[in-house]
Amino acid sequence: MRFSRRQFLKMAGAGALCLTLSQLGVDVSEALAYAKTLKIEGAKEVQTICPFCSVCCQVIAYVRDGKLVSTEGDPDFPVNEGALCAKGAALYSMYTNDHRLTKPLYRAPHSDKWEEKSWDWTLDQIARRVKDARDKDMILKNGAGQTVNRLESIFMMGTSHASNEECAVMHQALRGLGVVHMDHQARV
Repeated sequence: MRFSRRQFLKMAGAGALCLTLSQLGVDVSEALAYAKTLKIEGAKEVQTICPFCSVCCQVIAYVRDGKLVSTEGDPDFPVNEGALCAKGAALYSMYTNDHRLTKPLYRAPHSDKWEEKSWDWTLDQIARRVKDARDKDMILKNGAGQTVNRLESIFMMGTSHASNEECAVMHQALRGLGVVHMDHQARV
């Protein structure tokens, strides 16, 4: 939602008036509760999880006509009791920001320009580079002649956005490729 300067001044004036009235003993809680419902009126309430860390605070997302219109912490969830950190509180603006990337960008070696690429092209490039690195750098046997099947030129950094089960699957998949260097951002 965008505000003109005039709308901003009206809202700031109304906010100052409400604060003043509340200091004089006037109960404005009903007016504030009503004002809050105007933004989400007619929207479907969807419970979801904040994606930014492993705490997994529950978020209520309000969706109207297939578009996200608001987010807030879930007061009934025992982990966060409605509270959100700065990242969780900014979830709505991060999702609706005009500058948010929605397609992969690629910068060729020695180039100063980013090119928009398709997801198919990007995933094919990643698969090709992993396969090439594995073919080139796979260590089948150590100095003593023992089979080790190690790939030391690829590193995997885990994320707290993944569940324990997802992390286990990623770990097993990379171990299957021979990758031995792995860590998790929660430890860094």
